[in-house]
Amino acid sequence: MKLPFNIDLSGKVAVVTGGGGILCSCFAEAIAMTGASVAVLDLNEDAAKKVAEKINKNGGKAIGIKTNVLEKESLVEAKKIINEKLGTVDILLNGAGGNNPKGSTSHDYFEKEDLEKEDVKTFFDLDPKGIEFVFNLNFLGTLLPTQVFAEDLIEKKDAEIINISSMNAFTPLTRIPAYSGAKAAISNFTQWLAVHFSKVGIRVNAIAPGFFLTNQNRGLLLDENGNPTERAKKIISQTPMGRFGEQEELVGTLLWLLCPEASSFVNGVVIPVDGGFNAYSGV
Repeated sequence: MKLPFNIDLSGKVAVVTGGGGILCSCFAEAIAMTGASVAVLDLNEDAAKKVAEKINKNGGKAIGIKTNVLEKESLVEAKKIINEKLGTVDILLNGAGGNNPKGSTSHDYFEKEDLEKEDVKTFFDLDPKGIEFVFNLNFLGTLLPTQVFAEDLIEKKDAEIINISSMNAFTPLTRIPAYSGAKAAISNFTQWLAVHFSKVGIRVNAIAPGFFLTNQNRGLLLDENGNPTERAKKIISQTPMGRFGEQEELVGTLLWLLCPEASSFVNGVVIPVDGGFNAYSGV
């Protein structure tokens, strides 16, 4: 990967939750290329360590730590390791999140006949536990890491928290009410945190990716032959640029937010990176 522009974050320590995933591993690698040390946190220990090993192999400095963002004790333990091995934290990227089939419907629209079909999950069949899981993973999975790591950021020079929202936060997508609602909560929480921490020098912003192929959505967007599904075709038809995003296309926005010379007065915003999806009315 080549950075779109150069910034120097040498001496800083960044934490990336969900760092073993496709998008957040890209974020972790990009931050490491600026000279910062990176702690890659993920529930999947192998994935976290694999990303850290790649960063170290390419001349950066990183550690991978198995961490459950829904358990404060796990986060506190991770912080101890980070503080001992890398130092106090300057940057927190809250990237952990995801959806669950139990919080999704089968169809875009409810039709009365669906109530009689056993293989169709309607709004009335949504599992409260599944919805709870999605909200916890996304919202509490952002709140708890912020509670644990933000203490290091207080009154530090150029300290920043970056949350990962979604285009679902602007306009809810069909079938996924839990995920859409949870990401809307992330956007709202980003604004709240920006105000709350404004007097101690911590900026808080969010990136809202449009449609990017990840391990989570690949099965929904591509068939077994790697061709776009009907849902993927529908998404692309509503994206003026006519394609999915590439993970590297998120890096420029990330670096801009992390660059104090470029964005020091930017606070409490949610930035879409979506190929025009949010701007398109459909006609």
